[in-house]
Parts: sequence; C-alpha cells; structure tokens
Amino acid sequence: MLKLKSIIGATALVVLGIFMGALLVSGFGVVRPSFADVNLGTKTAPVTLDANASSFSKAFIEVAEKVTPQIVQIVVISKRSDNPHGNLRIPFDLFNKFPKEQKGSGSGIIISPDGYIVTNNHVVKNATKVTVGLSDKRTFTAKVIGTDPLTDLAVIKINAKKLTTAFLGNSDEIKVGQWVMAIGNPLSLTSTVTAGIISAIGRGQLGLIKDRYGIENYIQTDAVINPGNSGGALVDLSGAVIGINTAIAASGGGTYIGYGFAIPINLVKAVTKELIAKGKVTRGYIGVEISEVDDALAKSIGLKKPQGILIQNLVKGGSAATAGIKAGDVILKVDNKFVNRPNELQTYIATKTAGTKVKLTLFRDGKTITKTVKLKARNDQPEIKTVKDDSNSDESSDGSTTELSFDEIGFTVQNLSRKDKDTFNVDAGILITDVKPYSIASDQNLSRGLVIIEADKKKVKNVKQFQKIVESKKGSALLLKVEDQKGGTRFLGLFVPGK
Repeated sequence: MLKLKSIIGATALVVLGIFMGALLVSGFGVVRPSFADVNLGTKTAPVTLDANASSFSKAFIEVAEKVTPQIVQIVVISKRSDNPHGNLRIPFDLFNKFPKEQKGSGSGIIISPDGYIVTNNHVVKNATKVTVGLSDKRTFTAKVIGTDPLTDLAVIKINAKKLTTAFLGNSDEIKVGQWVMAIGNPLSLTSTVTAGIISAIGRGQLGLIKDRYGIENYIQTDAVINPGNSGGALVDLSGAVIGINTAIAASGGGTYIGYGFAIPINLVKAVTKELIAKGKVTRGYIGVEISEVDDALAKSIGLKKPQGILIQNLVKGGSAATAGIKAGDVILKVDNKFVNRPNELQTYIATKTAGTKVKLTLFRDGKTITKTVKLKARNDQPEIKTVKDDSNSDESSDGSTTELSFDEIGFTVQNLSRKDKDTFNVDAGILITDVKPYSIASDQNLSRGLVIIEADKKKVKNVKQFQKIVESKKGSALLLKVEDQKGGTRFLGLFVPGK
C-alpha cells in the first residue's frame, strides 16, 4: 500500500512538472521570460544596401549636417500689408493679426563671416524690427542693408564674427531631374530639411512681382516648401546653394501642395554684391518690349525653328534704339549666350550694371547681325513707346466700310473709317471686327478691336490688298503687326490654311 502511494506521488509530480512546463512556453503569461530573453523582429534587415545606395543616403545626411548651421531664422515685426499673390504664395508665416503691425517668420542664408545674410525682400518689407536666430540658439537684432523688389531679394546684417558661411554654387549648371534639398524654418519649425528634384527651370509669368520690370526666372522644385521657408536655401547634393526659396504653388490654405520656386543663385550673387556695396541696385536696361517666338511667328519671319526673343517695341531714345536695333528683330544670343524666353534675357541683363556693354546677336530679314548695346539705368529710360517706321507709309483707302471674313482663319476685318483712324492715330490699316472662339486667330491672341497695320512686312492699306497678301501666304505663316487703341503694337504669326 505504501509502495503504491509512492508510485502515485511520483506520477503526480511528473504530471505537475509537465503542466508547469507547458505554462512556461505557452502564451498564458503565468510565467514570463526575462527582458534579456525577449527577441523582437528578425535579426537581419530584409535588404542589404550596396555601396552606391549607402553613399547616396550619406550625401543627404552630410549636406543636412554641413548646411543647416548656415541657415538662420528671421523674425520680423512689420507694418501690415495684404498678400497680393493669390494662389502663388510667398511662404512667409504670419503669426497674428494686429491692426497696424504683424509678426512674421522667414529664413536667411549667411553669406559672410561678419554677419551679412541674404533673404527675400518680402520677408523684411516694411520691417520695424528684425531679429535673427542662429542654429546655435544665439539671437541678434539685424539691420536691413538694402532691398531689391524687382528680384524679391534683400540683404540684412548682424554684428557677429567667425560665422559659418554658405557656399554659393552655379545655377547655370543645374539640370531638371537632379536631387536638391530645401533647408529653412517652415511653420516656425527651425532647421527643417526636405528633399526632392528640380522639376523645371526658367519659370516665369507667375505674377509674384507686379512691377513691369520685375524679374521672374525661377527654379521649380518638388522639395517641400511651406510658409517660413522664404529666404532659405535650395542646395544640391554637394552642399552648394543653387537658389533661394521664394514662393509656393498653394491652395487657399497657403501651404505646400506640390511645387515651390527658388531664385537662381547666380542672380542672387549679382544683386547681393550691389546691395552690400551701395544699398541699392543700379541695374542696366536694354530698352525693349519683348515676347517669346512661337512656331507660327518663326515660320512667318523665316526662322528654321522657334528660337530667340522677338522685339515688339523699343523705348524711344533708349539703349536698343540708340544702337540701331529695330522692332521686329529677334534676339538670338546675348554675349554669345542663347536666349529663348524673355525671362532668360531679363535675368542675364539684371546681372549687369548701367554703363555695361552687351553684344546682341539678332535675326533680321533672313540674316544674322550683331549689335553692341550700352545699357542705361532705369531712371534714364522713358516709358516704352512704339518707335514708328514711316519709311514705307502708303495712302489709306477711301474710308469705306468694306468687310471681309476669313473663315478658315477665324476672323473678320473691315476698312478703317475716318473715326477709326482718329481713334488709333493711324493713316492706314484694317480693323478686326470679330474673332471666332477656338479659331487660328483666337489661338494667336487676335481680338476684336485691334488694327492690322502691317502684313508680311507690308503696310496694309485696305481689305482688298490684305486679302491678296493672305492668299499669297496659303499653306505657310503670315507675319502681322497689330495696334491697340492705346497705341501699343506687337508682332504675331498666323498660320494660313491652304495648298
């Protein structure tokens, strides 16, 4: 009996041991393993980075570490002004809404060891107090040295020494698709770094600068830019600053939705040198009104392809007129640099001071010629007016109202009445009385109320003569010169169907 009890007891102990062991390895949590025994996740990463991938990632890290100390936060107390930019917004962060003053935050780039800092003009515009915060948490009161509203650039200065300065690169060498980083202080979050690519170069006509002489030639990027990034750096993967972040394409909320815009650093360098030296920019001007050359216009004047910049009008007595340049000339190159968009020419000339000479390569009457132009200061330039060429003037028609429609082109013209001639201050021409929507004429920006004064470089006398010129250009492009009621003229190309 005693032996039987011993066997039963032993068996019970074995069963109990098995039960406790099961609890230990189960998930009931009755007995937990020590912290040292816990293993989370797998022991190795699913992908082993090769040398190229590791190097690529390291480039971003090194640029962020090196460049961030060169970027400052700028806090401004300024007189209140409304943002005039609509859906293209300056990323300048407004903190409050006091009636007379406002507080804003932007960014800046240290460009000299003794405290010169470049930023946007709209950051410090109307400033009554400017405070600069460095990455090491020191703060300084800054002085505005100079501003240039036409490029939206400004220079401020703090009393500091031995500051880490940025390396300013060469924006002429950048390429669409290359990686860039935006460094600044968006939404009051200091030292923020974002990355993306250059989406486009030479962006203009954004409406950020309202002055007719304003220079818009932006680098477009999808690196995230938000309010507060204004004046911060757009850098390449070598750490070179290639642009100053200035604007964002935004919805009503005013924050990033896809693209930001930066001022090319080569323009920044030229402007900041003058601002530091003189406190203002004494910029030179050619004295022309210009437009892009499209396919129809190129064909109408004999260019093999759309290229260059068309001179629509000249400043009377301005630099270009003095140098013998004519309305209708096409600028192909400036100082041997090809230009194909108006803002490319404007940006290049903006780096030149008054008194500088530039060489223009022009296309005129099927030939390539060169002219040297001595740039004049803006104050020396009168308003742009059409320099009229009366060398081929002809007598107009008898004033009858003969009307003719060109259905394939999509517009209707009639002879000028005496009242029309007085209104437009012309002796001859024909009046556009109607333009069909979505027609060839509409696509080329012809509109009702314009007067056609030249066609195929011939003075237009009446509708009958114009009809003959149009018929002679069937299957090709026709060059027109038109005038509005304010006396403004422009050239445009028009495709003529046929043959």
